[in-house]
Amino acid sequence: MANETSVNAPGGAQEPGLKKVMGPKLLLFFVVGDILGTTIYSLTGKVADKVGGALWVPFLVAFVVAFLTAFSYLELVGKYPRAGGAPLYVHKAFGIHFVTFLIAFAVMCSGITSASSAAQAFSGDYLSGIFGEGVEPYSWMVALGFLLLLAAINFRGVGESVKMNVVLTCVELSGLAIVIVFGLIAIFGGSHSADITPDPSRLTQFDSGSSPLLAVTSATALAFFAMVGFEDSVNMAEETKDPAKNFPRALLLGMIITATIYLIIALITSTLVPTEELAESDGPLLLVVKAAAPWFPPVLFSLIALFAVTNTALINMLMASRLVYGMANEGVVPGAFGKVHKGRRTPWVSILFTSIIAMILVSSLEISDLGSTTSLLLLVVFAVVNVAVLVLRKDEVEHEHFKAPTWVPVLGALTCVFFASPLSGRPATEYIIAGILLGIGVIFWLINYFIKGKTDFDAEALSK
Repeated sequence: MANETSVNAPGGAQEPGLKKVMGPKLLLFFVVGDILGTTIYSLTGKVADKVGGALWVPFLVAFVVAFLTAFSYLELVGKYPRAGGAPLYVHKAFGIHFVTFLIAFAVMCSGITSASSAAQAFSGDYLSGIFGEGVEPYSWMVALGFLLLLAAINFRGVGESVKMNVVLTCVELSGLAIVIVFGLIAIFGGSHSADITPDPSRLTQFDSGSSPLLAVTSATALAFFAMVGFEDSVNMAEETKDPAKNFPRALLLGMIITATIYLIIALITSTLVPTEELAESDGPLLLVVKAAAPWFPPVLFSLIALFAVTNTALINMLMASRLVYGMANEGVVPGAFGKVHKGRRTPWVSILFTSIIAMILVSSLEISDLGSTTSLLLLVVFAVVNVAVLVLRKDEVEHEHFKAPTWVPVLGALTCVFFASPLSGRPATEYIIAGILLGIGVIFWLINYFIKGKTDFDAEALSK
């Protein structure tokens, strides 16, 4: 069939591949939906705390860094169009099983820290916007209950649909549209709360506690969390119609659309809400709506925001548990993590493990630490992927594919390394958190190594 692929099975037989169901518009929605989520709804205030009123600057820098890495992913997905991801690309480039495992485990950990930050956001100001400030003393209980609910949904099994992603993306976009439309009317039309005075001068103000450069770099290290998600779309390449033509356009256009939304919201937010108020809130967009349109029901916007962070958390916990399950099946972590519940047919041990880690993180860390650790882990992964692109230039393929200018992955690798390093202003806490998480993986690897000896595995199984 024209809309299906076929792959070689062992023994040379042809097995049906994934059905090509995604056209350019559906793929574009998928890319935008993957990037949108927790950061813009909950961490904008924490970014403002680091940079000051010039909130738009770190989001712009983060977009540039992510855009450079996106070109590397485009070259790799064009070269190897079957569903893959960072672990597969790294393994093709270096062929070192331990490095491949660390990349896969880092991606898994980033999913857990991302979901944990979403749990913190769920139990914060948006929840108070619905039930009142009386719920604040119980926020930690709400966060843990939220993760238990996600674990239950994960255990029950969720049939993910690309078309459902369109619906979820539309709901998330509706909340951002409310902020943009009402915000612009408030700024240019003068229709805003009597308690605030729009102040565009804040847009050029940087945190007085540090130099402008350090303020921007430290804020960018957190704001980069807002741009992650685009890398997940490489898994849809095999299901895309004419991927060589449609995939690059959809990915780059999706990133540009998302970055534009983020920049407009950053400009509106900083103009309408004082930096000090933003810095104290994990529901910054609710402050913007209250300032721009005090008549708009805060409960309704809070519900939209909770939906957005819930969607992000669920997707990340699904990804994390399935990655652990895949690693167990390939024999690189203890086999117990590969156990599947007989009734639900879901990887219950992996779900339990990832949920416990998330609960520990939520109970012991702040939302900004969780967001920054997520970006740290993925910046390291992206740096290695950028290097992998250059290494794989020696691997020629017969079909035509996109090829990025050499300077792009070089600059992408350097910028990722810089923003992952202490030079960007990252505190030692983030390295400790990331080190502990990766250390757990190393322990699992060593246990298997001493029990089973050297283990060969299929890197592609760690990329889905």
